[in-house]
Amino acid sequence: MLTIKQITEDTDKVIRGLEKKHFANAKETIAQVLELNEKRRNAQNQLDKNLAEVNSTSKVIGALMKEGKKEEAEAAKARVAEIKEASKSLQTAMDQAAEDMQNLLYTIPNVPYEEVPEGATAEDNVVEKMGGMETELPKNALPHWELAKKYDLIDFDLGVKITGAGFPVYKGKGARLQRALINFFLDEAHAAGYEEIMPPTVVNAASGYGTGQLPDKEGQMYHCNLDDLYLIPTAEVPVTNIYRDVILDEKQLPIKNCAYTQCFRREAGSYGKDVRGLNRLHEFSKIELVRIDKPEHSKQSHQEMLDHVEGLLKKLELPYRILRLCGGDMSFTAAICFDFEVYSEAQKRWLEVSSVSNFDTYQANRLKCRYRKESDKKTELCHTLNGSALALPRIVAALLENNQTPEGIRIPKTLVPYCGFDMID
Repeated sequence: MLTIKQITEDTDKVIRGLEKKHFANAKETIAQVLELNEKRRNAQNQLDKNLAEVNSTSKVIGALMKEGKKEEAEAAKARVAEIKEASKSLQTAMDQAAEDMQNLLYTIPNVPYEEVPEGATAEDNVVEKMGGMETELPKNALPHWELAKKYDLIDFDLGVKITGAGFPVYKGKGARLQRALINFFLDEAHAAGYEEIMPPTVVNAASGYGTGQLPDKEGQMYHCNLDDLYLIPTAEVPVTNIYRDVILDEKQLPIKNCAYTQCFRREAGSYGKDVRGLNRLHEFSKIELVRIDKPEHSKQSHQEMLDHVEGLLKKLELPYRILRLCGGDMSFTAAICFDFEVYSEAQKRWLEVSSVSNFDTYQANRLKCRYRKESDKKTELCHTLNGSALALPRIVAALLENNQTPEGIRIPKTLVPYCGFDMID
């Protein structure tokens, strides 16, 4: 959430940034925020004046009583009562303005950094880098959903029977490959200095608001109505909320956490060829990286996270590209974001497998996540960052498709010790 300080210090910059993200009615919304803030401030100023008058008048009352000036003392008491009654209305007005302003701020996305490209859709994203191995597939190469059926790795129909579309059942070597990837990603994160967390996969509404999934993505989250809990769309939500309402010591930063969880997304409105097989699921496995950092170090942390994800794709021997997202294609909460995509040779398309974002102070302000500076002991908002390292479904899809041979599906060398086999046949 943007702070009032950010908005008032450079209102024009904030409006330009929101327009860069194609946030509708940016000028009007910011004007409403400023108007509500002015109402809140005016009410607060008058309340402060009233309190000062009550305090000074109360002192006078005692002196008047001692002097026997009962009539004047009673008049002063009446004035105090009048001020207190007026203050009740002022307090109500101030609280209402503050609540309305807070609710409006929740609807405003983060302001993108200057280096975020202009653009409205994914077509405007900038390719920063391409890498990995070129793939040569045999004739009549199969997409992963046909490979999964041929080698009995994943049963999509059984998932429909048990739950519904978008909930596959992994079997045999398919399940072992899934577990191998989870362990590989966690081991790589541990080697890079991330502390592993095993969080709940359901969260309360406060956690959803803390990281910005609510109210922006309410329609995409599975909601347990009876308990007012949400199934997590990513481990970012529970892990980042560990630091909600926390003041950290500067020496604790940067904090580096990783977590493996199941993730749940309704993906409302998704249909067509792009959702076949593992391309878009309602439940999937993902390893998430979360960092809490000082403002002056967060850009370095972001680059380290990008390097980490790229290193994983190199070890998996997959063709990949890194995209710098344009303003219109970025998430609600991100100040800057890079997507990683792997190439599916059989489908002839790029598949997103990771988004690595720096949220600046946007989430921290919602979370009230701060740190105490060693120099002057003052508190300051942290920066939060996160990224997938990695999401499994499309990684599995690309591994199956890009490594198919006439003899079977080859397992990348780095995964063989985790799988216990080097070929799916």
